[in-house]
Amino acid sequence: MSLATLTIAEAAKKLRSKECSSHELTEACLANIQEKNDTLNAFITVSTDEAYEAARIADATLAKGDAHVLTGIPFGVKDAICTKEVRATGAAKILDTYVPPYDATVIAKLKDAGAVLVGKQNCDSFGHGASNENSMYGAVRNPHDTTKVAGGSSGGSAAAVAADMCLFSVAEDTGGSIRQPAAFCGVVGLRPSYGRNSRYGIMPMASSLDTVGPMAKTVEDVALLMEVMAGVDAKDATSVNVPVPRYTEEIQKSVKGLRVGLPKEYLDLPGMDEETRAIVETNIQMMKDLGCTLVPVSLPMTKYAIPVYYMIVPSEDSSNLGRLDGIRYGVREQGESLEEVYAVSRAHGFPNEVKRRIMVGTYALSAGYYDAYYRKAQKVRTAIIRDFDATFKGVDVLMTPTSPFPAFGLGEKANDVLAMYLADVFVSPAAVAGLPALSVPGGKTKSGLPVGVQFIGRRLDDARVLQAGHALFTTHHS
Repeated sequence: MSLATLTIAEAAKKLRSKECSSHELTEACLANIQEKNDTLNAFITVSTDEAYEAARIADATLAKGDAHVLTGIPFGVKDAICTKEVRATGAAKILDTYVPPYDATVIAKLKDAGAVLVGKQNCDSFGHGASNENSMYGAVRNPHDTTKVAGGSSGGSAAAVAADMCLFSVAEDTGGSIRQPAAFCGVVGLRPSYGRNSRYGIMPMASSLDTVGPMAKTVEDVALLMEVMAGVDAKDATSVNVPVPRYTEEIQKSVKGLRVGLPKEYLDLPGMDEETRAIVETNIQMMKDLGCTLVPVSLPMTKYAIPVYYMIVPSEDSSNLGRLDGIRYGVREQGESLEEVYAVSRAHGFPNEVKRRIMVGTYALSAGYYDAYYRKAQKVRTAIIRDFDATFKGVDVLMTPTSPFPAFGLGEKANDVLAMYLADVFVSPAAVAGLPALSVPGGKTKSGLPVGVQFIGRRLDDARVLQAGHALFTTHHS
């Protein structure tokens, strides 16, 4: 069995017992990248030399006997996150040559713990997409069926973990970009509460929704990672100064008596794939068998989450992406005037989906339409938050499908923008409200495609979400 198939917890034990070295573990992951990446296209940049040097340092630390649990563990990072001296393109040609001079805070924390960066992972450009077909470096393919998408925007991060190209990934979730590809690829993905992890060093898409979180093979691994990644950061004013729980201890608590809300708006969605529905219902029964109390609930504002999301995100996009003009960093095209340099650089450097959202957002923020669109969307967003707050007075977590369908075919929705946007129907509400949400594998369809189950919790109650997910995950693997 390849060392790359290990979980973080399993690998950490082997590293401490000297059954393997970080060099060997890193070598196994890099070998899988070399073997599989031409097919899956999960990595844009592979940092082989840097990885072996980090592994050498990790092995020296392990030899001293005082290493962190993450010391020597290979990981990958979504390419919309800054990594010092390793190229970060955001999967857009406008940043094809950009090499950040600093690490994002969460990456610096992981490196300080001794984790080994093996490369940067493909994604929809700047996080714009639900299928990872909007990368200017090509689409990512699903390891379970290479004719299917890996999900988006963090498809490369999910596919890399599923294909044993690294033991975990760091990605970002604005409206579902961690959870939806995690569901499609059969791995665990957490969107932390807004403010729980620092956003410093993350290429911003929609600043009021962006979060950065982990993707791994087990809920236990995600809990381990959150203990390192979470915490206040002086460089990010949106991060919260709230103590970080011992997530690895919290997930071990019994879920007997846990009140699990079942929102009818998620479970009774017309047109949901029937196999997905059946698998989710089986998982609901498993939670009941574990001693949870199932509580039917209603979230009537849920239906407005998609339109709110697709008004707020483009608006904030159009502002954030204004900094990418081909002048200060990245790729600059030639032109006869400054205005032409801007126009040509952005036209060639952004894919169509990014341009579409910039145009929509600029329109929504314009003087004549700001009140009608952006301001109104923010008011409805507040109503969605209140909807969740009222529901959580009677339940501890919500349980829903992660996606209304399993991974779809490459190109299947490429020409239907609205159908693609609806792929986020179950993941966008928690994002709009800033809530923690976890996707765990719930089973597979008859054709072998993974189906994800989602748990949503109160803001900053990430531990409860992980506890529920861990109980279900261990039941599947007991």
